[in-house]
Amino acid sequence: MNPELVLADTSAWLMALGRLAVPGVVQRLRELIRQNRLATTPIVRLELLAGARSETEFQQLRDQLDGLHLLPINEPEWAEAARLAFDLRRAGKTAPHTDALIATAAKRAGAVLLHADHHFDYIAEITGLAVESLVPLVKKLSSNPGS
Repeated sequence: MNPELVLADTSAWLMALGRLAVPGVVQRLRELIRQNRLATTPIVRLELLAGARSETEFQQLRDQLDGLHLLPINEPEWAEAARLAFDLRRAGKTAPHTDALIATAAKRAGAVLLHADHHFDYIAEITGLAVESLVPLVKKLSSNPGS
């Protein structure tokens, strides 16, 4: 386990990429990269690379992701994610299965999950997952679109 690692979910990456990048999020990811603390998972890599708009963007993003810590998603993570999804549903909450898998990978690695997706906040409430939530920033930006 490495409590120094921060797993950036796709939702956080999307706030740092493209024309509508949020400067504070861009700065946070750059800082984590500089400190060699940023991590990813195979599912986040898939989501990000699938969204590339060109071959050049795909190659650049792949190269950047290749330099990050890679948290495993193997059979134990799949099994634990299934249990998490079951427990969430029994608690009256639902989340995409990919979110359960990403949260499980972060928790098993002892990493903090940086995200902009409200599902992770209630997963954290139920599991004790350490999170750095950008959800309040998203709400602020959506209520003040000119900011």
